[in-house]
Amino acid sequence: MQDLRTHGRRDAAFDPDATLDIPSAPSGPSVHTTGSPISPAALEPHGPPPRQHTPTFHTPLPRAAEVRATLTVLTGVQAGHLMAIDGTTVIVGRADDADLVVDAVGVSRHHVRITPTPAGGFSVEDLASTNGTFVGATRVGVALLEPGDLLQLGPHLRLRFAIVDPAEEALYHQLYESSVRDPLTHVYNRRYLADRLLAEIARARRAAGHLAVLMIDLDGLKAVNDSFGHLAGDRALCEIASRILRTLRIEDLLARYGGDEFVVLAVGTDGPHAHQLAERIRSAVEGLRLMAHGSEVRITTSIGVASLAEVAPDDDPAAVLLAAADARMYVAKSSGKNKVCADGATPHV
Repeated sequence: MQDLRTHGRRDAAFDPDATLDIPSAPSGPSVHTTGSPISPAALEPHGPPPRQHTPTFHTPLPRAAEVRATLTVLTGVQAGHLMAIDGTTVIVGRADDADLVVDAVGVSRHHVRITPTPAGGFSVEDLASTNGTFVGATRVGVALLEPGDLLQLGPHLRLRFAIVDPAEEALYHQLYESSVRDPLTHVYNRRYLADRLLAEIARARRAAGHLAVLMIDLDGLKAVNDSFGHLAGDRALCEIASRILRTLRIEDLLARYGGDEFVVLAVGTDGPHAHQLAERIRSAVEGLRLMAHGSEVRITTSIGVASLAEVAPDDDPAAVLLAAADARMYVAKSSGKNKVCADGATPHV
């Protein structure tokens, strides 16, 4: 049974009588004057104080050993993603064994190789790709790279080659993560889910593979918010997201879809195995107990499952998958909650 109080500290969300005392800033000595105002010079009998020199702090520029060569994806699902090259050979392409895996139309499985040169620079080599490699507007076979060069792989994918210092690299990583993650639970956000779903559908259909979507709605979160406050609800959301993540494989994706809804993309998973995954998620969340003020609130999940194999070739696969999973989630919810519906029939529990 999990108590939302941690390390002996009680949050204000669970104690309506809790107060936060903010001490006022200490005041300086009072100066009372009578009669005519006192001039500033009278307060300085020995003349003005000596000029204070503010020390100057010089931040050294990064040493050559601290800067790193990087590739930044500028277009597509991974736009904003930065990869450090670190003086090693990097292969970019759609293949799973590529160093930088990109899923874009017109990119070959092994499209291009970035290689360090003996002089300390980097070169780009096209690997007999179908649609070519361009540096700027020039199609190349092998070419030296300069910082700031734009690479185009096939008709759509663009990369930028740059030399950055550690502070820049950290900033780019932070900006990318903030653009694709939900700020509360730190799982992926709805926008990233939409892009990734299209990419995974295209990949599955090219390889005649499987893909399933799980729509997850939380039962009982409103009771937590109403009884103990939104801070308690936020903590419950984070714990539930963590429990769902522990049931997934590294290739699967979890995204926050709405206030109390999550979506799982189960990559390479057919309908029956997706149903099994949904049951593991349901069981993992069902084991969570929330206690506050001696009261227990139970949160469960209602889950709808849809697979790519159910989608007709002429349908919009992303829209159909999400709509089917959402409709089945509502069937599970209306049938008593804490259930999984995978085929439109009676939900399983």
